[in-house]
Amino acid sequence: MNNQLLENIVNEVLKRVQEETYIDIEASGKHVHLNREAIDALFGTGYQLTKARDLSQPGQYACKERVTLIGPKGALHNVVILGPERKESQVEISHSDAVVLGVPVPVRESGKLEGTPGIVIASGTNMIRLDKGLIAAQRHIHVKTEDAEKYGLKNAEIVQVKVLGKRPLIFDDVLVRVSSNYETYMHIDYDEANACGFAKGTKGKILKKSI
Repeated sequence: MNNQLLENIVNEVLKRVQEETYIDIEASGKHVHLNREAIDALFGTGYQLTKARDLSQPGQYACKERVTLIGPKGALHNVVILGPERKESQVEISHSDAVVLGVPVPVRESGKLEGTPGIVIASGTNMIRLDKGLIAAQRHIHVKTEDAEKYGLKNAEIVQVKVLGKRPLIFDDVLVRVSSNYETYMHIDYDEANACGFAKGTKGKILKKSI
């Protein structure tokens, strides 16, 4: 085999590999993001959340503190708080969680909270009621800038992802979020994780939408 033919084969293989855009997938359980006002009300003025472990996204972490979510029909206990504190409090649950609480929950991009329902959050004997902020997070991919350039992805683009799990399926309407502060991971909730047979190490293939 001559060198030119070998080079052509290698280039073709590399091209196909680049077109096969595989990403790591993480399943995200119910959790709470709190602003300073909420932290003060639930834990005391000036209280500082305690980091328990780092998450995949730089600067994000799970806290040791837990809260209870209370709805018209039921409650969800031992719900993790994610840090650092935010400008606006937000609660992310699955649709199965919403059934337990008895609250209809809209699918929203993180941070898009206008028109969303509120929820009661409790810590011990302290309790607050959010007027808004309860969502089921839109399935999404955090993409670091270098990967977005490599894979030809744009911020706010909508793609499909074929999940290579025990129960393979294709997720539609997956939001791409690009930032130099991200590491590249797709996030799904536990309902979606159960649907695709998710296990640690599950990967997905990004599919460009034709329409």
